[in-house]
Amino acid sequence: QVQLTESGGGLVQAGGSLRLSCGASGHPLAAYVMAWFRQTPGKAREFVAWSSSFTYNGRQSFVVDSVKDRFTISRDANTVYLQMNALKPKDTAVYYCTARRFIPSQVESEYGCWGQGTQVTVPS
Repeated sequence: QVQLTESGGGLVQAGGSLRLSCGASGHPLAAYVMAWFRQTPGKAREFVAWSSSFTYNGRQSFVVDSVKDRFTISRDANTVYLQMNALKPKDTAVYYCTARRFIPSQVESEYGCWGQGTQVTVPS
């Protein structure tokens, strides 16, 4: 099973940028859809973006509408990235990397491998 480790979180002022990274060990990422979710206290994890090595319904990546003008997902052979620009206080959350085989999903329960999360804090 692929093991995931996130990094790159931290405290950043509103309007700033962060790039989150998620490294994988155990398996090459090519066969996996990689995704980012985020979670704030007391709430369920919220889907943010996915990236695939394959084309699915005409796309290889997808970013949720609420952040698509500010966030970008990308990947290389062993790492998936989430570039976050123009950060806002409402982006404050623990960001989780996750993986599943082949088929993208926005549903948390359809992912089986999760990283430990990385905290992103944007003070108001």
